[in-house]
Amino acid sequence: MLKESFWMAIDSIRKNKLRSSLTLLGISIGVFSVIGVMTAIRTLESSVESGLNVFATNTFVIQKYPGISFNDRKYRKRKNIDYTQYEKLKNRAQLPILVSVSEQSSVRDVKYKDRTVKNSVGLIGGDEGTVRCYNTYIADGRNFINEDIHHIRNVCILGMDVVDRLFPFEDPLGKRIHIEGLDYMVIGLTERQGELFGESKDNFIAIPITTYLKRFSERWTTLSIDVESQSELTYEKTKDEVIGLMRSIRKVRPEEDNDFEIVTNTEMIEQFSGFTSGIKLFALFVSVIALVVAGIGIMNIMLVSVTERIKEIGIRKAIGATKNDILTQFLMEAIFLSQFGGIVGIIMGVSGGNIVSFLFKIPAVIPFDWALIGLVVCSVIGIGFGIYPAWRAAQLDPIESLRFE
Repeated sequence: MLKESFWMAIDSIRKNKLRSSLTLLGISIGVFSVIGVMTAIRTLESSVESGLNVFATNTFVIQKYPGISFNDRKYRKRKNIDYTQYEKLKNRAQLPILVSVSEQSSVRDVKYKDRTVKNSVGLIGGDEGTVRCYNTYIADGRNFINEDIHHIRNVCILGMDVVDRLFPFEDPLGKRIHIEGLDYMVIGLTERQGELFGESKDNFIAIPITTYLKRFSERWTTLSIDVESQSELTYEKTKDEVIGLMRSIRKVRPEEDNDFEIVTNTEMIEQFSGFTSGIKLFALFVSVIALVVAGIGIMNIMLVSVTERIKEIGIRKAIGATKNDILTQFLMEAIFLSQFGGIVGIIMGVSGGNIVSFLFKIPAVIPFDWALIGLVVCSVIGIGFGIYPAWRAAQLDPIESLRFE
């Protein structure tokens, strides 16, 4: 009887294609909205969890602004972090194994002989610890040394994107590239890192921080100080020591909050997760409304279907169909409508959500948990909004049904 009820439900849906299609569309849009948003967010989160691990292990960064901020005006009144503050911190700190400094901007028209990189290239001012703090390594040549920083030398380390465009057929080490009127000798190359959020992590040139401050610094330039602890066990102690020293160096009063930020990989991921949680709740709220409206549509269609098929119900009961048979038939129809619409919505949602992976060139994600939740919700909607029309059909009197015109 269950199999027969299923095929009767399919036959009824087939006979009313337009009406069924509109009902399916309502369910599909509701499921698509939640699955699409959740897929997009899950795709971003999976990339962010790896992508925001931009700092080396046991490393944190001191900077003027938070790592992720949507209101920079709040922090603009803070004093900039300058090179003198960095030197004082480096000399006074006892627990860190590395205290490094960096700042980043961009340049154009980097040249070598007749070759030019016309697009924007990241320009990093750093010291001997910058490469380590950026979570990469020297692949060839050497790193900066103290003499490069002290003597403000015109030397540079290249990311592999710049190497590919300026030195496709020769060894760049020892060669001189032209940046905004001055020549810089290439002393090192970093390992290829790939992309993050659709942008290359290898499109940069690093120069000594003192050279950067002399040639490219603006009055609003604020530095970032990278600090690495000895181990995970001393991480919190190192952070406390550095915070105390920075408060003293920047003359922050005891009753005042820090006028600088401590940024870690974990905190950046948590900030991003907090931001996406709000989007998830909003999307879930909108989707619930859409699904309830779609469920009301299913109930309305099923009530119309019951009215149209009263005579059919009377005939079926007259030849032996029980109330349970009629109930199963109409309930099966409602569940099929909601489930099929849910499957279409899930396919559309996963496909639409993964447009983010295509745009940002990051791995696609299929949220199996949300897909399962979507199917369960559709089942609940099919049963919840289909039970009354099915019950009403089952309660019809066979004699009255046969006389219905």
